[in-house]
Amino acid sequence: VQLQASGGGLVQAGGSLRLACSGSGRFSRYAMAWFRQAPGKEREFVAASSRREIYYADSVKGRFTISRGNVDNTVFLQMDKLKPEDTAVYFCAADESIYPGHIKHRARWNYWGQGTLVTVSS
Repeated sequence: VQLQASGGGLVQAGGSLRLACSGSGRFSRYAMAWFRQAPGKEREFVAASSRREIYYADSVKGRFTISRGNVDNTVFLQMDKLKPEDTAVYFCAADESIYPGHIKHRARWNYWGQGTLVTVSS
């Protein structure tokens, strides 16, 4: 499984960006997630989509939306009302089967993309 994230860029606070993650294989049965890593900080959970549920970090609830594409091997992250503290490199991740209690733990995800930089100016 190879993943590639795209869609990052520079945006003003309050603006929007849409990230995309695509790759080899069919992900319809996979859990998919987005994590982010700000400079000097650890990689943190942002959002995830399993076959049954969707999960969000508290910091992005109501502003970010994760969704699956019509094609099996895509997942999106719509980011609205962006804040300077959302500035980070965003990574997509995938796993064939992940326990719901492990969704927010980066070490539990098997496959990772290379990341795309999001910069939010104030």
